[in-house]
Amino acid sequence: MGVADVVFVGGPVFTGEGRPMDGLAVAVTGGRIAAVVPEAEASVLIGEATRVVDLDGALLSPGFQDAHVHPVSGGMELLQCNLTDASDAAEAVSTVLAYAKSHPDEPWILGGGWSMDHFPGGSPVRGLLDAIERPVLLLSRDHHSSWANTAAIRLAGLDASTPDPVDGRIEREPDGFPAGTFHEGAGALFTGVQPEHDPELAYRGLLAAQEALIALGITGWQDAAVGASSIIADPLDAYERAVGEGVLRVHVRGAQWWERDQGLEQVERMTARRDALAARVPADRLTIASTKIMVDGVAENQTAAMLTPYKDPHGHVTGNRGLSFVDPAIVRQAVTALDAAGMQVHFHALGDRAVREALDAVEAARVENGPTDNRHHLAHLQVVDEAEVTRFVETDAVANLQALWASHEPQLDELTLPFLRDGAEARHYPFGDFAREGVRLAAGSDWPVSSADPMAAIHIAVTRVHPGSEAPPLGGEHQRLDLETAMAAYTSGSAYVNHRDHDTGWVREGYLGNLVVLSPDPFSVPAEEIHRATVQSTWIEGELVYLRQTDTVKDPS
Repeated sequence: MGVADVVFVGGPVFTGEGRPMDGLAVAVTGGRIAAVVPEAEASVLIGEATRVVDLDGALLSPGFQDAHVHPVSGGMELLQCNLTDASDAAEAVSTVLAYAKSHPDEPWILGGGWSMDHFPGGSPVRGLLDAIERPVLLLSRDHHSSWANTAAIRLAGLDASTPDPVDGRIEREPDGFPAGTFHEGAGALFTGVQPEHDPELAYRGLLAAQEALIALGITGWQDAAVGASSIIADPLDAYERAVGEGVLRVHVRGAQWWERDQGLEQVERMTARRDALAARVPADRLTIASTKIMVDGVAENQTAAMLTPYKDPHGHVTGNRGLSFVDPAIVRQAVTALDAAGMQVHFHALGDRAVREALDAVEAARVENGPTDNRHHLAHLQVVDEAEVTRFVETDAVANLQALWASHEPQLDELTLPFLRDGAEARHYPFGDFAREGVRLAAGSDWPVSSADPMAAIHIAVTRVHPGSEAPPLGGEHQRLDLETAMAAYTSGSAYVNHRDHDTGWVREGYLGNLVVLSPDPFSVPAEEIHRATVQSTWIEGELVYLRQTDTVKDPS
């Protein structure tokens, strides 16, 4: 054990599971953790060139990993018409008008981030944007709906006779003309006329996203949409360019997008694309060995696949149980074939019927292929029937949590819960049930759908209440996680689902020096103050890649 490049002392260490350990020194040499020893033994690791980081009571943790995120589209939205900071409909409209005025040469106004709860029924109308004579097309914050003005609608040739696509819905005026909001696959009706995604913008978006995510302590992620999606720009070229130019600091696992209107021929194409990329770039920096299957939509626009029907605004039961975007029989065949080909499957499964259909597919693959180490995972899991919880364990499926959503907030309380069956709130985001049953947990943000801040999400996972809210815990206190379980989901749990648990996600000798420093130590404050824990510094392979301007982390070097 020789002299280290960096030594962390003076604070508790969360190793990737359990309670933090006190009195430890962590040494990093050559990009890897060389020693985890009692502080009394740290002196032998410190030489003249060693960088000694005094944590001063801050928590040292493995770097966070986001198991479900859209960095390139999120970064692009930061660079386009960005509505994420708008507090209401009026501010959203004024933001679009101001952007159009300041960008007179852009043929289309593109971007996104508007919130459904800011508009009646969750659906903004075209007239709000008709002061802009150019086409406007803006994705909702959750990327499941698009808002267009009249110029865009007419340019796309859409009118009252345009049918709803099988995987989406057009909001309509009384005469049937499109009202301005296009849900799910209906957003693709603009594909033939809207500008193609700009590769240079995508690249700049990736770099902007990487900078923002690293500042939140995120050192690796799974991109949940790589491939030919018309709604979200394919990020693969941007990633590969960043690897080639040596600027991709994080490690990335990409999930290739399963096209809903195509069949099993996609399996061979995806595995070939995976293998071709592996021949060009280091797999420990970038791989696309996952497949993203979007089983259903979202509950707020009533496209999430449910076991029971939605209600109408008057509380009457309808015939709508949401949409299964891919026939369940095809999903079972596809997952079995992907599993046999060594591909991980990353499901969007939000409604309780979608969760059942996804687990049925994983079970079918297991019966046909036997146990594998592909680590299939289901993301979102908004409504989960009690009978499905044990099936995660039986099928070795991972529950991929977007914990920030697991609390009362306007979009849930106004656009979702009133339209679900009685008692559905009790089955929302059943994290506690998962933990008690021994289900493997990973965690992600779905940014830019919602904040990418892991500590904001961990706060909700532990409390089920937004900071400052007087609402009761969503689903009941029994659905809370303890802090160590929530932290593990965002570190070692996501490392597992990303197939990087052999060298990341833990503070262990031989692992990469991918680390984050948090102050105050979230384990040292009351649960209602966990959100105050802020990233002080982020380290990737032993290099300081982000330092908050604060005196909390003392770095005498």
